Amino acid sequence: MRVATAVAGSALLALGAVAIVAHQHGSGDHSADLDQASSLNTSAANGGLGAAISSQSAAAEIAAQHAAAKQAAAKQAAAKQAAARAAAQQAAAKRAAAARAAAARAAAQRAAAKRAAAQRAKANPTTAAYRNPLRSVSGLLPERVDQGVDFGGAGPVYALGDAVITNAMADNAGWPGGGWITYQLTNGPDKGLVVYLAEDVTPTVQAGQTVTSSTVIANMFNGGAGIETGWATSDGSTAESQMPEAGGINGNGPFPTVVGLSFETLLEGLGVSAGPNASEPGSGLLPPGYPAVKS
Repeated sequence: MRVATAVAGSALLALGAVAIVAHQHGSGDHSADLDQASSLNTSAANGGLGAAISSQSAAAEIAAQHAAAKQAAAKQAAAKQAAARAAAQQAAAKRAAAARAAAARAAAQRAAAKRAAAQRAKANPTTAAYRNPLRSVSGLLPERVDQGVDFGGAGPVYALGDAVITNAMADNAGWPGGGWITYQLTNGPDKGLVVYLAEDVTPTVQAGQTVTSSTVIANMFNGGAGIETGWATSDGSTAESQMPEAGGINGNGPFPTVVGLSFETLLEGLGVSAGPNASEPGSGLLPPGYPAVKS
């Protein structure tokens, strides 16, 4: 379109030039005039065509520059996106590596704890199976060792370990305070033996109930008598120290009994502080199957 317009403009200029020549020379040589007009026509047409071509070239150059700039911008944007993706992938890889390392450390710690627990259990099977039953008693005060072990204080009392409750009374006349609870251990090195908890305790369990070292079996209260805990007879009727095979020692002594010291040794192994007479020689006998007294 630009070329056609330029050519048309050049033709008009040429016609104008012819008209001027005809006016100036009037009656001159007609053939010379025509030659001159033709020459002017050709020059004007050539000039218009050159201008049109030059304008088209400039426009093409500008368009090419725009296209090159657009392509460069697209390449730059693509490079930025690629860099962002690479950075995100690197960060994700670092996070995954950190998570794997943390999981490996946790697994190693668990394995180490398991190995340590196994070693402790092998060295002392009592602590692996049983826990301190007096761990939550407030103001726990170790008192004398007699038929069992006496304590002062108040609070919850747990079972030593896995067991079945065989007695749970709050009004047993044979013990000050009336409490009498017995349970037979069903696990650990002393499996089959029966434990008693007596005097100032209120049962929180019932006979026949299955318990663990996490079960509160009674609440200890400040009634003046404190509590006594130790080895009971197999039927749960009284303290083992009163049986003939243990020397037949009742509540009148002499104390400490060997049976009481046996239970004292077990409690000390679980972290309970020793009673004031725990280091004295024991009276009576220790029947077969009961834990040895510390030497």
